[in-house]
Amino acid sequence: MAEVRFQAVGKTYPPHRGGAPVEVLRALDLHVRDGEFLVLVGPSGCGKSTLLRLLAGLEQPTSGSIVVGEREVTRLRPAQRDVAMVFQSYALYPHLSVAGNIGFGLRRSRPRTPLQQLEDALHRATRRLPGPLRVSSPREARVEARIAEVATSLELEPLLQRLPKELSGGQKQRVALGRAIARQPSVFLMDEPLSNLDAKLRTGTRAQIVALQRELGTTTLYVTHDQVEAMTMGHRIAVLNAGRLQQLGTPMELYHWPANLFVAQFIGSPPMNLLPVEAIGPGQLLLGGRRLSMDGPLADLLASRVGHRLTGGLRPEHLRLAPATNRNLAAEVQHVEALGNEQLLTCRLQESSHLVQVRVGPEERLVAGQTLHLDADPSGWRLFDAAGEALALPQPQPQAAGPVLPAL
Repeated sequence: MAEVRFQAVGKTYPPHRGGAPVEVLRALDLHVRDGEFLVLVGPSGCGKSTLLRLLAGLEQPTSGSIVVGEREVTRLRPAQRDVAMVFQSYALYPHLSVAGNIGFGLRRSRPRTPLQQLEDALHRATRRLPGPLRVSSPREARVEARIAEVATSLELEPLLQRLPKELSGGQKQRVALGRAIARQPSVFLMDEPLSNLDAKLRTGTRAQIVALQRELGTTTLYVTHDQVEAMTMGHRIAVLNAGRLQQLGTPMELYHWPANLFVAQFIGSPPMNLLPVEAIGPGQLLLGGRRLSMDGPLADLLASRVGHRLTGGLRPEHLRLAPATNRNLAAEVQHVEALGNEQLLTCRLQESSHLVQVRVGPEERLVAGQTLHLDADPSGWRLFDAAGEALALPQPQPQAAGPVLPAL
């Protein structure tokens, strides 16, 4: 196991056909703790997969350095980095059995003399013959024992002699995981490994990967586009955009306290509702012509921003159905999505014409075109300045030192 540090890493691809150079990563600093499961998310082209490929040694950074444990690996060959990668396309060898694919990296992890290669080949060729006719190879015996151990943990024992073409998508993905696990690397790299699976199979395999990582304790970097995977699998999430790190934190930190408008819109399904508001006093916001109250740690910041135009964010669960009063927001239902355990409403506010999304219980009977009223949870507001950055939480004041008594 080992921590991973990206230090001012940049990656620029050369211009193509007279175009400008493509800067994929821009002086990125990222620290992955020892044994951590870190999920990388961001839009297509933001540099997630490039970051994995740089760590694996499949590409070289333009600038900066990469450290695994106490060793800089920036210029080392892939085989010297002690990392294992699971690809989106499985990347199994079609001519090898499941056992052969799992053991492929083990058999090439150390150089062998021609005599050792011959011994290993004879061991594999004679292992089904009677005892006196078998050729023994201690190295091959260790490889076979490790393959059996990994196959047991991934429930692949009945499939060891099959070829990849005889496997389902979920089975192929487990074989790809087994090949990475068998080598016992310091770092696992997973590039959207579940994207080719159907929804039911993805859920089961997701739980299996989390359980395996918890059992092995191996540092893992996991790239995904799936919001559910990001929120449920990672210890922390790193959000990338245009080659820059936008925010790094636990799933709940990113969901409840996004660092900027990009994270607020990217994390969460559906994303945070964003509305133009004006600060009119401590704990007071103006939305259109409606005065709305605000509680929580950000409320006192409004006193110093009276008259400032801000962007107010509310998660769909922070807007609630309410009676028709002057304080509540009138809205017209545009669309209803019944999700079984809840309904997701898309509503247009009558006063400002902004669209918002609202979570309601399955018992509500609502249809498109219906008028309703919404109450904003005062503690649910998140505020962003004109540059799109979240208003910083006030720092707790240090406790005053007590009286110093004279020594007796």
